[in-house]
Amino acid sequence: MTSIDDFIAIIRDEIGIPVEADDAGRHFDQLPGWDSVFLLQLLTALERETGRRISLPDVLDCPDLKSVYALATAS
Repeated sequence: MTSIDDFIAIIRDEIGIPVEADDAGRHFDQLPGWDSVFLLQLLTALERETGRRISLPDVLDCPDLKSVYALATAS
C-alpha cells in the first residue's frame, strides 16, 4: 500500500463500501453504509497488507479513514 488510493481500494475490495479518496477525511458517521464492525475488518486487512501489527486502541481513536491511513503508513 503506497498511496491513499491503494488504501481506498482495500476498503472497497475488502469491505465493499463505495468510498473514494475524497471521503477519507469524512467522519465515519458520514460514510454511507459504514458500520463499526467494518473498522475491525479494515484493521485485519491492513495488517495483512502491511505485514505489521496496528494498534487497535489507536485505530478506535481515529475519527476518519485519513487517520487510519496515517496509522497504517507510519514508520
